[in-house]
Amino acid sequence: MRSYSPDLTPPWKKSTPAPEVPAEPDPDLVVEEVSTGFCGAVVRCEKTAEGPTVTLEDRFGKHRVFPLVPGGFLLDGRVVTLVRPAAAGPARPARTASGSVAVSGARARVARAGRIYVEGRHDAELVEKVWGDDLRIEGVVVEYLGGVDDLPAVVADFAPAPDARLGVLVDHLVPGSKESRIAAAVTGPDVLVVGHPYIDVWEAVKPSSVGIVGWPSVPRGEDWKTGVCRALGWPENTGAAWQYVLSRVRTFRDLEPALLGRVEELIDFVTAGGDV
Repeated sequence: MRSYSPDLTPPWKKSTPAPEVPAEPDPDLVVEEVSTGFCGAVVRCEKTAEGPTVTLEDRFGKHRVFPLVPGGFLLDGRVVTLVRPAAAGPARPARTASGSVAVSGARARVARAGRIYVEGRHDAELVEKVWGDDLRIEGVVVEYLGGVDDLPAVVADFAPAPDARLGVLVDHLVPGSKESRIAAAVTGPDVLVVGHPYIDVWEAVKPSSVGIVGWPSVPRGEDWKTGVCRALGWPENTGAAWQYVLSRVRTFRDLEPALLGRVEELIDFVTAGGDV
């Protein structure tokens, strides 16, 4: 006689265990908790008296804590089981937000005579958030101009020299723009004017980092920042909107390459101009 297994469940009905994914804190590891639908990036995994938990952060910065249960999360639409990360191996070199190797215990260098000028306060805040550690070690100060209409006069007043180089970052530096004509009027071996193609530095932040599909087009003649808030359904408070956008920037990976390269170019140029 044939022998039968006591398990009469058809093979096609048998479930397989959900794959395990280490709950490493990572802004790119975004999961959805199946029972609540809460979606967010993994920011923390902890051992508690009730068992291991994971903390998720949604795109608005809200945190929620969930237990690590089998098949409790969705990753890219697939059911997964988050597990505690394995014990850390040899420590990797710490990195700054710009991706540079962090120098432990380094003191800020005395400021160089050279400077980097950017157009506005938002530009300065973004540069500080990503490159601040590097700039302090190099002794480079970033200042904002409040616009570039008077850039030739500003550069002449600064009087760049081999030991006091000047770098300038300009918004919307594309052929035929007003900014391109102004930049062309600035020349000299100790001044470098570079720019990115975006109307405003907000656009240099990747839309995916902000939680939007893309930056909207704003009709010509309308204030760009206000138009963006209106198109995205945000309150028309550009200061608050910018603080939200800035909060979504954690590292250089949240910025577009067209900005990254230009800022690195300016830092290299200014720091090649000798000591203070």
